[in-house]
Amino acid sequence: MNDTADKAPEGAREPTRVDPRLLEILVCPLTKSTLEYDSGRQELISRSARLAFPIRDGIPIMLPEEARRIE
Repeated sequence: MNDTADKAPEGAREPTRVDPRLLEILVCPLTKSTLEYDSGRQELISRSARLAFPIRDGIPIMLPEEARRIE
């Protein structure tokens, strides 16, 4: 019996959901402004700091050195 038939292809898994209550209280660590949740990219966007903070396994990584610069 082949167990791989039940598994989704690598990279095709659904994004981990983030607790909406957590999203309500989180702010940008640099500017203290509100964040936008991008579920497709699994990021929290700070427009004022021009940074995108990654979300890994449902946990927002709010370290500026881990953030991606956005234009």
